[in-house]
Amino acid sequence: MRKLALAVAVIFAAGLFGGIVCEKVYAKEYKIGYVDLAKVFDEYKKTKESEKSLEEKGKTKEADRKKMVDELKKLKDEQALLSEKAKAEKQKTIDDKIKVLQDYDRSVRDELMKERNDRLAAIMKDIEDIVTAYAKETGYDLIVNSRALLYGSEQYDLTKEVLSRLNK
Repeated sequence: MRKLALAVAVIFAAGLFGGIVCEKVYAKEYKIGYVDLAKVFDEYKKTKESEKSLEEKGKTKEADRKKMVDELKKLKDEQALLSEKAKAEKQKTIDDKIKVLQDYDRSVRDELMKERNDRLAAIMKDIEDIVTAYAKETGYDLIVNSRALLYGSEQYDLTKEVLSRLNK
C-alpha cells in the first residue's frame, strides 16, 4: 500500500511540475512575421539586373547561332548544284557543321543555365541575409515565407520592409 501511495505521489508531483514547466514555456510570446518571397525576388533590383544581363547574353549567343545556321543553309544550297560525288563530300562538311551547331546549342544552354542558377543562389542568399539581419535588429523570433501560410494578417507582412532594405 505504501508503494502505491508513493507511486501516486510521484506521478502527481511529476504532473504538477510538468504543468508548471509547460506553463512557463507557453507563457512566452513570440514575435512572428512573414515575407512574400516571390514578390521580394521579383522586385529586387539585382534580380531585374540579372535577368536583363542574361537576356542580352542570350541574344548575343542567338546571333552567333544564327550565323552558324545561315552557313549551314548556304552549304546545303551549294550542295544542290554539285555532282553526286561532290554532294557526298559536301554532306560530310554539312554533317560536321551540324554536329558543331548541336554542341554549341548544348554548351550555350548549359552555360546559361549554370550562370542563371549561380545568380539565383546569390540573390536568394542576399534575401536570406537581409531577412536574418532584419529579424535580429527588430526582435523577430520567426519570419516565414508567405507561401507556407494559409492566412496571415497584413500587420505581420514584412515584405515592404525587406524590399526597401534590399533595394538600398
